[in-house]
Amino acid sequence: MSAQIDTGTRADTVRSIAQVQTQERGPLLPILHAVQAELGHIDAADVPVIAHVLNLSVAEVHGVVSFYKDFRTSPPPTHTVHVCRAEACRAVGGQALFEGAQRTIESESVEVEGIFCFGNCALGPTAMLDGKLYGRLTDERLAALTGEWHD
Repeated sequence: MSAQIDTGTRADTVRSIAQVQTQERGPLLPILHAVQAELGHIDAADVPVIAHVLNLSVAEVHGVVSFYKDFRTSPPPTHTVHVCRAEACRAVGGQALFEGAQRTIESESVEVEGIFCFGNCALGPTAMLDGKLYGRLTDERLAALTGEWHD
């Protein structure tokens, strides 16, 4: 979905998503996930709408959104790099790969995050680039794989 949704339409969409799940037990997390899946992120303006539908305080909804790392409060980047920082990958250079990626690749359109284990330990250091897993990465190979991503 596009992030260029006007405020009224976005609020209507958020309200509609929330109302579908109001009768479920513990609907807040499923609603937040559904809003993010549909609209790309949970905007600050979405929080009062969800709070109103669920008869919760804005602080309660905001607290959940800000507590869980999986919820975005801004539009997602164009590309994502998830670098394994668990022990097996760390032992073969995963931490240095992560730090190098943060320095050289991360930008407004590329997000670099550390992940703790993809289960690809024998091929470390490992990273996932836009959902595709790569093993035995080096700074040079990572740069080559992401070379076209620069702003």
